[in-house]
Amino acid sequence: MSTKSRAVSSRGVEEFRPYVTRALPIMAQLVCADNTGAKILQIAQVTRYKGRHSRLPAAAVGDFVTVTVKKGPAELRKQIFGAVIVRQKYPIRRLNGVRVSFEDNAAVLVTTEGEIKGTDLKGPVAAEAAEKWPRIANLASMII
Repeated sequence: MSTKSRAVSSRGVEEFRPYVTRALPIMAQLVCADNTGAKILQIAQVTRYKGRHSRLPAAAVGDFVTVTVKKGPAELRKQIFGAVIVRQKYPIRRLNGVRVSFEDNAAVLVTTEGEIKGTDLKGPVAAEAAEKWPRIANLASMII
């Protein structure tokens, strides 16, 4: 048996995140909630997703996803960008028992380092996304 304990050899501990139902599978279309000019985004890939055979990878509020711009200016269309999901229609259950749901599914275009491409956010942002992404929390006008 190895002399190293499991705790020492593990890569690190992920921060505590209450369970949020992954309601947005690949190919889901989202509203772009920033002022980059993009209107509609489509999820192409969910990063850091561990799945099951034949199940579509899905994302939830606060997740980093790879998206393509479906509707917007020609220079943004048909390109791949990173995005963070800030709203989802499916209810999010908080630890205090409250369930929060939004009117639409929305995301914000982000670089791989976590910098937001736009300079302004439209609409409210879920608290789960704001806790995980401090740059989004700084620009958000309303955090719910």
